[in-house]
Amino acid sequence: MEANITISKKVFNKAFLPYLDNDSRYLVLYGGAGSGKSYFVAERWIYKLLKNSKFNLLVVRNTGKSNRDSTFALIKQIVTKWNLKKYFKINESDLRIKCLLNENEIIFAGLDDVEKLKSITFSKGELTDIWIEEASEILESDFNQLDVRLRGAGTKKQIVISFNPIDVNHWLKRRFFDSKDDNTTVFHSTYKDNDFLDEDYKRLLESYKETDEYYYNVYCLGQWGVLGKTVFDAKKLNERLQVIPKPLKTGYFDYKYDGVKITDIKWVNDRNGYINIYQVPNSPVVTKYCIGGDTAGDGSDYYIGQVLDAKSGEQVAVLRHQFDADQYTRQMYCLGKYYKNALISIESNFDSYPIRELQRLGYNQMYVREKIDDYTGKLEKKFGFRTTSITRPTIISQLIEIVRENTELLNDEATILELLAIIRNEKGRIEAPVGGHDDLMMALAIAYESRSQVSLKEEPIAPEQEFFKSFDPDMSIHKDYGEKIVVV
Repeated sequence: MEANITISKKVFNKAFLPYLDNDSRYLVLYGGAGSGKSYFVAERWIYKLLKNSKFNLLVVRNTGKSNRDSTFALIKQIVTKWNLKKYFKINESDLRIKCLLNENEIIFAGLDDVEKLKSITFSKGELTDIWIEEASEILESDFNQLDVRLRGAGTKKQIVISFNPIDVNHWLKRRFFDSKDDNTTVFHSTYKDNDFLDEDYKRLLESYKETDEYYYNVYCLGQWGVLGKTVFDAKKLNERLQVIPKPLKTGYFDYKYDGVKITDIKWVNDRNGYINIYQVPNSPVVTKYCIGGDTAGDGSDYYIGQVLDAKSGEQVAVLRHQFDADQYTRQMYCLGKYYKNALISIESNFDSYPIRELQRLGYNQMYVREKIDDYTGKLEKKFGFRTTSITRPTIISQLIEIVRENTELLNDEATILELLAIIRNEKGRIEAPVGGHDDLMMALAIAYESRSQVSLKEEPIAPEQEFFKSFDPDMSIHKDYGEKIVVV
């Protein structure tokens, strides 16, 4: 069968046209409801099926039934709308669509039938393309299996991923958004990009601005978040995300350690480092700092340090990494020294080693809590913050108020994204969603609580000290601002 078929570009939403012939290994189309992204992808596959002589597509969703009712039905609808039915053989039982002009095929399958996926073969040629619809529903391990399958020399291979970005903790965000990859093209769209959207549906989506603004931001505008009972002011956090500064520098501290003490501390710039600096401690006025710390315990994978300007409450630096406890302690020691002997307050619930080790290293600027001795009944003072059924809701409530009233104090993207994901469970407890983390939140809440133990009394500015010069070969003139370093 021969035919001369021309498809007008006018059938496509113009916002998506730049991606019609995109050949990146991964084409990621995400956004809000009604954006037309899935419809465009379906149109695009028909266009490619007709255009290319060697093309075979596998369309997957989490289950086979969901595929039948969505992607398969959608492509059939477009084939009919474009008056192309005579050029296609559509097999309803096997969920296959074959182009009679060139024998290119589309096969639809669900990830709930792994054996069927393994046995998929095409009547002519090999698999060249994969479409993962509603990719937020699948596991990263499933994606990896699909990615491995799409290998081999010859034609250009592509995986198209379409989804709504509801869960800020999802593996999709980590894999395709948190890191840059030259093999990936990403496009965000909303209902505002859909030239063909029904006006009644558009008005419905717009109405959520007034009735449920968080739902509007996440579901309608396709912003990262969590659909559910969020704790922190999502509107203000999303607004802050749009204007947060980039770190002045990213890296870590290098030092010498002889088993007894830490010396020769130096900052190392490294774009893959685990400390982000948003404000350097070199202001000509007296500035004092405090640091909240959370250790990797009770399911958490990260050690955290949140640094605040103790007077203003501004977030000036964040440490976040997977460490051994001794490595974390030494980085916190260096971070505290860098920020003018900042007051350090580390949670002591799961691991008291960092607190004891800081004491041994001679770092005595630490948060002090009061405790009644169970044996003597006397009031004792201990270093470190203790999270209890009383202190936890208290410091989180304080953080909720700070986020609501002074969101501009937050500078760190990872922190804001974690706060966006924090929910209240069915029992009313504030926590991270399944698979998420709350360590940045807890360290930040502890940092704000520890401000009460920082003396903000005006004191004379001390002369520069040799210790601080060791951070930088020319610390008297700081490379970031060209200002003199002063030490309190």
